[in-house]
Amino acid sequence: MKVEALQVALGHRFGDARLLQQALTHRSHGSPHNERLEFLGDGVLNCVVAAELYSQFGNLNEGELSRLRANLVREQRLYQLATGLELGDHLRLGEGELKSGGYRRPSILADALEALIGAVFVDGGFEAAREVVRRLYRPHLETLDVKGADKDPKTQLQEWLQSRKYSLPQYSVIATRGAAHDQRFEVECFIRELDLRTIGGGTSRRIAEQEAARAAYDRLRG
Repeated sequence: MKVEALQVALGHRFGDARLLQQALTHRSHGSPHNERLEFLGDGVLNCVVAAELYSQFGNLNEGELSRLRANLVREQRLYQLATGLELGDHLRLGEGELKSGGYRRPSILADALEALIGAVFVDGGFEAAREVVRRLYRPHLETLDVKGADKDPKTQLQEWLQSRKYSLPQYSVIATRGAAHDQRFEVECFIRELDLRTIGGGTSRRIAEQEAARAAYDRLRG
């Protein structure tokens, strides 16, 4: 997908092309990189998603709304959205990140998507950013599992599989990155009978397993 097509997919054409380039630039590539835009995009994303949930689910309390929002703005969800945009094809990465496959790493793709939202906000204002978020999230908001929000992803996946007489998934650590005090884990969730493999990442093995399970559950539910 070319940059032009990426703007079409987002539903926003940048007046300042430098903002788009910055949003796609990882710090390993040099400056200006996308970390400040990522910070801004994270705030805009949380605000828009919160407002959409508030409007759509008038019968839910604060705790329920918070759980739904957390479900929608988590790293794995952003990674899925970024993958759908083929964002990895556009990232500007340093040589080390390129060699290690950074263009497909969930954390890098999720951060880049938040940076894009931040860049749209700077380029076109809040309304433009809100429309981009709405466009990206419309299918997910329409199919949101409100009742399932109280259950953790591994439980949801296990219940789904057991109700259909499938075996439980297998989880295995496939990569560990970073120093001992700042490690990041990547875990694979493998469902043998369905030949389904998904990957999740996080700052602990438990978090990474939950994200891998969430990705599998989302795939199975279509």
